[in-house]
Amino acid sequence: MAGTRAARSRAIDLAAFGLILAGGAWLAVRGAEGLGYHWQWYAVPGYFGSWEAGAFTPGPLLKGLGVTLQITALSLVLCMAVGLATALLRLSNSWAGRALARCYLETIRNTPLLIQIFFVYFVLAPLTGLSGFGSAVLALSLFEGAYASEIIRAGIVSIPRGQWEAAASLGLTGWQAYRTVILPQALRRVLPPLAGQAVSLVKDSALVSTIAVYDLALRGQLIVADTFQTFEVWFTVAGVYLALTLTLSLAAGRLERRLKAGA
Repeated sequence: MAGTRAARSRAIDLAAFGLILAGGAWLAVRGAEGLGYHWQWYAVPGYFGSWEAGAFTPGPLLKGLGVTLQITALSLVLCMAVGLATALLRLSNSWAGRALARCYLETIRNTPLLIQIFFVYFVLAPLTGLSGFGSAVLALSLFEGAYASEIIRAGIVSIPRGQWEAAASLGLTGWQAYRTVILPQALRRVLPPLAGQAVSLVKDSALVSTIAVYDLALRGQLIVADTFQTFEVWFTVAGVYLALTLTLSLAAGRLERRLKAGA
């Protein structure tokens, strides 16, 4: 009986989801018709690539996707490093370290990401010789690192005090306790929310197109400017971002289930 109710509930959910998608598609089509727009979906595959003389030539959207993935991967590694360092400073006994971490957090969390990207690109990059790509990675790393630091700090604080006392009884120093006792336990607790932060990083990376980094978003803008295929291109770009974030979300959910099963 319970299985029947569950199956019926899933069927209702799927039907509702299908209706919502159909309604969204209908609104998009009606809106385009009202504008006198002529769909040209046949051109979209060519923007991903084409086969010429038996060899595959990547198109602008595929090239932009590669840049987006590079920026996301590098920014994710750096933001975790920044987040861990900031979290440890927040929990340290150093007044200067805590003040520095707090200043960084409040500055980053209370200013728009777009302004931070402009600041890095137009102020820091000329002084340090950073390229547009490097400026994008640095800005995203600092922005996401602020939020990652709070996740990591919460994971560390959640570890029972007895674990610290056990580490001290073994004669471990503070750093050794962090490395061998505290951080391994905290990592299991913070991995799922950190995976969610990675999803946010993918979406936020679209803003680097404003500093002429040829990522997926900027490639889409250039195609629209050349072809005026506004709806087809932007729907396709949105679909690619959706596929990326859904893949990360599914991976995060699977990781969370595995961690719970292991616990």
